[in-house]
Amino acid sequence: MKRALPWIVAALAVLAFAGKLYQRPEKSFQVREFGRLPVLLSGRVQPLDSVARNSLLQLRTKQTVRVIDRQSGEVTRTLSATEWLQEALFQPEVADTRLIFRVDHPEVVAMLKVNREPSYMTHLGARHESQYYSFAEILPAKPDVEHQAGLISESGKKPEQQTPFEKAVMGLANRLMLYQRIKSSLKPETVQDMGAFLASLEKAMGPGRAAAEAQREGKAFDQAALDALIAPLTLIERVSRVAYPLMIPIASPGHDREDWANAGHALMDSVRQGTIPEPIRFYASMNDAYRKGDAATFNQAVATYSQWLGNHQYAQELAKGRHEHLFNHLQLFYHAMVLYVGALLCAFISWFNRNEFLRRTGVTLSVVAILIHTAGLVYRMVLEGRPPVTNLYSSAIFIGWGTVLLGLALERFYRDGIGTVVGAVTGFTTLVVAHNLATSGDTMALLQAVLDTNFWLATHVVVVTLGYSASFVAGFLAVLYVLRGFFTSSLTKAAATALARMVYGVICFAMLFSFVGTVLGGIWADQSWGRFWGWDPKENGALLIVIWNAVYLHARWGKLLSEKALMAVAIFGNIVTAFSWFGVNMLGIGLHSYGFMDAAFKWLMVFDVTQVILIALALLPLRYWRSFRHAGPDGATPERHATKSPKPPQPMVGKPRTA
Repeated sequence: MKRALPWIVAALAVLAFAGKLYQRPEKSFQVREFGRLPVLLSGRVQPLDSVARNSLLQLRTKQTVRVIDRQSGEVTRTLSATEWLQEALFQPEVADTRLIFRVDHPEVVAMLKVNREPSYMTHLGARHESQYYSFAEILPAKPDVEHQAGLISESGKKPEQQTPFEKAVMGLANRLMLYQRIKSSLKPETVQDMGAFLASLEKAMGPGRAAAEAQREGKAFDQAALDALIAPLTLIERVSRVAYPLMIPIASPGHDREDWANAGHALMDSVRQGTIPEPIRFYASMNDAYRKGDAATFNQAVATYSQWLGNHQYAQELAKGRHEHLFNHLQLFYHAMVLYVGALLCAFISWFNRNEFLRRTGVTLSVVAILIHTAGLVYRMVLEGRPPVTNLYSSAIFIGWGTVLLGLALERFYRDGIGTVVGAVTGFTTLVVAHNLATSGDTMALLQAVLDTNFWLATHVVVVTLGYSASFVAGFLAVLYVLRGFFTSSLTKAAATALARMVYGVICFAMLFSFVGTVLGGIWADQSWGRFWGWDPKENGALLIVIWNAVYLHARWGKLLSEKALMAVAIFGNIVTAFSWFGVNMLGIGLHSYGFMDAAFKWLMVFDVTQVILIALALLPLRYWRSFRHAGPDGATPERHATKSPKPPQPMVGKPRTA
């Protein structure tokens, strides 16, 4: 049974993931089919499901919404992101009551002046929902929030210069604006019966345009007919200004993939052309059926619209929506993250009880996880037709993938659980970082830099990011060396030597890939911007990694530092790599600047502080290390025993003794 344990656990993990491929048929509203409908947002075609998920992550930091009964405190249902979007588009008055705005800062909470019953507060606290508020609750304080946000904007302060209160106010104001844009993406928010609204608009088009033309020519005109047209156009004009995704495809012969309009612009154009676009009529049918609870009519409208898209040269966009919807549903990176935790636990436990089968179970879980991780990485590349790294989110995904591969390679040679631990820790950590980065918006957005030479971009980002991954692996191996040596007695001479060899080998790999990747980046820059090197902060950061890896290698080859001090050098490499990966992007300058991110900066500082503490532990004398505390009869450590040369013969002093 023990011999089969790794394979049984791996099979269970695969079966658990494969279960996601099966989706139960929907008996009422076809939410999944609605979520697969394509729209244009952030310069790319994506399904409504992605719009809903990314929007909820920005508003709520989660992709689901709990509906809690005020009386009983029970969770009556959990809305998926697409279900929430349906409410926001078709029944905004209901969506306004959902707890979707996360507000943590106490001063901002006090500004909202929300009065909740004690029993309701108790229920929310029990459900960990007390920091969430609905739009209806915030609405009375909305003018104050917008006024404060306006004052902060007028002050000209950059995000890094703002106080925590100012950042919280600006964040809430931006989220309120996003939510209002979503609600007005299809129709005026006050319109309930969209079919009747379109019918009245269509009826007013002819007489209204005739009256407007007569007015321009100075002739007598029908004021009532003009007013009947102006009234709905006033509402439509707001939709044209604030609508979030572009939901209406332009069905013209030979249209481009980017030929989409928001609902407001499409309706304004329809007044000039005298006919309402078919996609708007389909959405109107969905709106009215949803409000009436008529699932059959709603599903028929969704199916008919999908068929219309296929018949009007939008089959590619329709397929893109379906494929991305499946990608969102599978949650490949989340499943990989869970498996990394399982692999880490197995490896840790195997260290304590010397269980070889648990170690092998950890390896098999890591293999399954990296296969799922790879599938997610390749799926993203196919969806967008881009290299694996185009922004910070994708770089976190790719760096985690590279570190796990390196960890498994180490495990293949040393078979002691160290490679599994390092790969699982870094894989899990980078995926958590990626998840937090996803709360800032669409994760498939392109780099801000010019992408004229896609070949050099692809080769550069892949190679240099593998260099980042190797640098992190070397640093975390050094961390493991210090933690085992200082806190446990498990760092034997053999274990210390093995870890030192791993660090050296991985840094050689990191040095090669970092240097080659930096050179390829220069070639890409020359092709895109006309110069090989411009001392851009990101370029300087890449150079820092190369230099620091070179420092380690020279110190080791020249025997300038002890083994323990070399571990401190490798740990400091984590700080250098993290700064070059994240820090330079938040400076607000350079071609690779992605803007200051308060949460990312805070965690970057926390990470740096932990690495400094570990460096301090590494530099402590060995008598303070638990592994070396009881080393030998002369007080020497295993390391010193290994390197200590025999004493040379001492010259005799005085006369020699005679028998």
